[in-house]
Amino acid sequence: MEKIELYNGDITKLKVDAIVNAANTSLLGGGGVDGAIHRAAGPELLIECRRLNGCLSGQAKMTNGYLLPASHVIHTVGPIWRGGHQHEPELLTSCYLECLKIADKNQFKSIAFPNISTGVYGYPKKEAAQIALTTANSFLTKHTYPHIVLFAIFDEENLNIYQKLMSLND
Repeated sequence: MEKIELYNGDITKLKVDAIVNAANTSLLGGGGVDGAIHRAAGPELLIECRRLNGCLSGQAKMTNGYLLPASHVIHTVGPIWRGGHQHEPELLTSCYLECLKIADKNQFKSIAFPNISTGVYGYPKKEAAQIALTTANSFLTKHTYPHIVLFAIFDEENLNIYQKLMSLND
C-alpha cells in the first residue's frame, strides 16, 4: 500500500488534483464533509452542481474545485446503511471505483477521499474502511493514475481503524 497515505485533518485544505465529496443525491450541498466542501469552494461550486442533475448512489461526477486548493471535486453518493442487505457493500465499492476511474481518465496524480457513508448514512466504520482500502489498493495495482491516494480522516476513531487495517497489510 505504498501509494496509499493517511491524512488526519480537513480534506478542504488539501492541495491535490481532486478531493472526493461524500455528497447526497442532489449534489447541492448538505451536512458534514459535503457542506464543508461547498462552503470552502464558494458559490460557483453550487452553480456547477445544479447543471449536473444529481447523482445516483454508487456513481460519481466531477466539477472544478473553485476556491479549494484542490483543482477538482469528484462528487459521489454513498449508500445509506440498512443492515448490509440492500447492496450497500457493492454501492460503496462502486463509489471508490468510479472516483478512481475519473482520476485515471484525467491523469490525476493525487486524489483524497473522505470516509464515505460513515457519518449520517451510518455505514459501519471498520467495514467501510476495509472496502475503501481494498478497492484503492486493487485499482492502483492495475492503473498508472492516480499516483497517490490519500484518505483524509477527520476523527480519531476512523484514523485508528485505518492505521490498524494498513498495518495488517504491510
